[in-house]
Amino acid sequence: MALQALQSSGVALRKILSHFPEELSLAFAYGSGVYRQAGPSSNQKAAMLDFVFTVDNPVAWHSKNLKKNWNHYSFLKVFGPKIITSVQNNYGAGVYYNPLITCDGRLIKYGVISTSVLIEDLLDWNNLYVAGRLQKPVKIIAMNENVALRSALDKNLRSAVTTAFLMLPESFSEEDLFLEIAGLSYSGDFRMVVGEDKAKVLNIVKPNMAHFRELYGSILQENPQVVYKIQQGRLEIDKSPEGQFTQLMTLPKSLQRQINHIMDPPGKNRDVEETLLKVAHDPDCGEVVRLGIKKSVIYSSLKLHKMWKGWLRKTS
Repeated sequence: MALQALQSSGVALRKILSHFPEELSLAFAYGSGVYRQAGPSSNQKAAMLDFVFTVDNPVAWHSKNLKKNWNHYSFLKVFGPKIITSVQNNYGAGVYYNPLITCDGRLIKYGVISTSVLIEDLLDWNNLYVAGRLQKPVKIIAMNENVALRSALDKNLRSAVTTAFLMLPESFSEEDLFLEIAGLSYSGDFRMVVGEDKAKVLNIVKPNMAHFRELYGSILQENPQVVYKIQQGRLEIDKSPEGQFTQLMTLPKSLQRQINHIMDPPGKNRDVEETLLKVAHDPDCGEVVRLGIKKSVIYSSLKLHKMWKGWLRKTS
């Protein structure tokens, strides 16, 4: 199963996790501090460690974490766990981040997200923020036996593959595919225009091709619409209107709605299936999908940036 590729045996990561309340449905580490990247983020030892903690009951979890790690929080800590949870659920793509924390001698930041919010994002791509992180290799350091969560994690990977197929030509390389997948959550992210290294996606994929193969290999081999030539590192997909319509119909609901909004002129009010059938026959199908992804990402990236720079700014 693809998710097995995400499992981690990192003792250092588990030691850091021991500083937090145990009630986690999922905890994973990601970014340049976990997987080697090319370019400016190549120094793993100096890189910040990034974590996401998924919790069933955010109010209860924040309440315990405030007792253990009061100094991690911004000024919002004085308002208590209910207000923190409200900010978490209503701002910043459903994630509450505590940045610039020193733990076991490493600089870390960690985000907290509700299990139910994460499952919705994995299935529907409402924000494509945490779901986007989980489309790239990460280190899962804790995961409980939540069947719905495990199923949603797998569906997210399959959706990433299908979306990339729609934006690629009939024949392409593994690297082409993984670049498209790794770039999904950065499409429309204003940080890729101002501030972030514009070669970021390439720097993520190039040193980690083996990890991407491990994550997506079984999904590609099982997919009836692709010929996966493993030895050559090449793939061929069905680009017929019928094949593209099948792929479009399996996209996450939020992306389907964005495509419908792009293609449906005012007053027509086509239903989503009718619009997707039209897109499947459009020579610019891939560009329509790309624009839909961009519109899905841009709003949540702006919200998250505002949260980091505002509510979560540490007071001196």
